[in-house]
Order: sequence, then structure tokens, then C-alpha cells
Amino acid sequence: MTRPPTGPVLDTDALAEPVAAAVLACPAVARLSGGPFGTVGTYLPGRRVTGVQITTTGITVRLVSRPVALRALETQVRAAVTAVLPGLPIHIGLDDLDVGPG
Repeated sequence: MTRPPTGPVLDTDALAEPVAAAVLACPAVARLSGGPFGTVGTYLPGRRVTGVQITTTGITVRLVSRPVALRALETQVRAAVTAVLPGLPIHIGLDDLDVGPG
């Protein structure tokens, strides 16, 4: 017999926007990205959070970086995501580098 999961239920939809906001606040991040085919995102009623997918087994973040060391980018993004949603593995995809002004 299979038992239902115990503990709190993870509301992945409600957490997508806070995770996106935390990642966008990182100085190394220029913007979020949907990935090579635009498939990474979370659909919410009337809108889409591009670049963030949350499941019960992990968090995927796809982004465009500013010119910084990769270790600095990784450290900033992991800290930002963990502050919102600790305890899940974080998968970071770097899709491009933004070298423009700003």
C-alpha cells in the first residue's frame, strides 16, 4: 500500500514569483531566460514567470548574466533562491552574457 506524502505541501506556483524576484535582485543577473527553446517557466493564471521552474524535487533557474566570474554568479543565485525556498537542489542554466551598458 502506498502512503500519501507527509509534511507541508509545496505550493510551487506561489513560490515562482518570489524566486524570480530574488534572482533578479542579484547584481550578477541581467534577466531571466526561458532557455534555448523557451520552455523553462511557470504558468500562472494570466501570466508566465519565465526562467523559473519549481518541482518537489528541485528548482531550475535559467538566466542571462552580466560580466562576472561564474563562481560569483552561482553564489549569488544560490543564496537568493535558498533564502526564499531552502532545502531543494538548485539547477542554474546560463543562456547568455549581457555586455551592454547598464
